[in-house]
Amino acid sequence: MPHNPYAVAVPIEHLAPSAGPERVVEALSRDGCCAVDRLVDPAVLALLRAELEPWIAATPCGSDGFSGRRTRRTGGLIARSAIARELVQHPLVLATAKGLLEGATSFQIHLTQLIAIGPDEPAQLIHRDQWAFDFFPFPNGYEVQCNTLWAIDDFTAANGATRVVPGSHRLGDGLQFTEAESEPAEMAAGSVLFYTGSIYHGAGANRSQATRHGLNLTYARAWLRQEENQYLSVPLEIARELPEPLLRLMGYARGAYALGYIDDLRDPIEAVRPGIAEMGLGNLEQARAQVGAAKR
Repeated sequence: MPHNPYAVAVPIEHLAPSAGPERVVEALSRDGCCAVDRLVDPAVLALLRAELEPWIAATPCGSDGFSGRRTRRTGGLIARSAIARELVQHPLVLATAKGLLEGATSFQIHLTQLIAIGPDEPAQLIHRDQWAFDFFPFPNGYEVQCNTLWAIDDFTAANGATRVVPGSHRLGDGLQFTEAESEPAEMAAGSVLFYTGSIYHGAGANRSQATRHGLNLTYARAWLRQEENQYLSVPLEIARELPEPLLRLMGYARGAYALGYIDDLRDPIEAVRPGIAEMGLGNLEQARAQVGAAKR
C-alpha cells in the first residue's frame, strides 16, 4: 500500500457540550473528527460499565492483532443495557448523524460495542471503518458512517486512547500511517469522540497497568448492511418492549423508498409492533427531494 502523504499532524478540535450539531458537522466535514468534552456525567458511563460487567467478563479477547488479543469487544448492548439504549438516542448524536449523512432517506445503528483494551495491548492497525463494506471505494467526500466513541475512563496517550489522523478523510484509499502521524484522542470520562467512517484511525497501544474502557456506537446510511445484526443481537422478546423510535433506529424501518419491507410491502415495524405500521412503500417524492438537496 502507498505511504501516507499527510505527514503534518493536525490537533483534534474539542468542543463544549453546548455545541450544536451544525458545529459538530462542520468539524467532521473539515477534519473528519472532533471531541465534545463531558457531554454526559462520567457517573452515567460508570453505571453503564457496572451494568455490563458480567457480559464484559464473559467476552473472549480477540483472536487476531486487529481485534486485539488483550481486548474484549462486548456487543449486543441494546439488549443488555438500558443506559446504552439512552446513549444510542442522544439528541446531539442523532442530529449530527442526520447532518453528516445528508441525503439519506434514513440512517440506522451500525454497531454497539463496549471496547475494553487491556494492559500491554499493542496499537491497532490504522484503518478506515468503511472498509467493512467490502473495501468499496466510496467517492471522496461522500460519508456513509457517523461514529461515536464515548470515554468511560479518561482516554490518555498512555492507556490506548484512539489515534486519528485529522484531515485524512479527504485522502485516497489504502494508505499506511505510523503512530507518529496520528494524534491520540485524549479526553476526560464522559466525553465523546465523533469521527467519520472515512477517517484513518486505530486504537492506541495501552502502555498503562489498567484496562481502558470505551463505548463505540456507530451509525450508517440505512441502505448499507449493519456491521452488528440488530435483529439477531436483540432477542424478539426484548425488541417487542422497546419504543418505536429506537426500533426504527435499529433497522425496523425502510432503508430507502423500496428497501427493507416485508412480504406484501408491509412496514418492517410490523414484525415487532403490529398495528402501528405505515402501509405500502416509502415516500418516493420525499426520497427524491432529500437526494436532490444533498447534491446542491
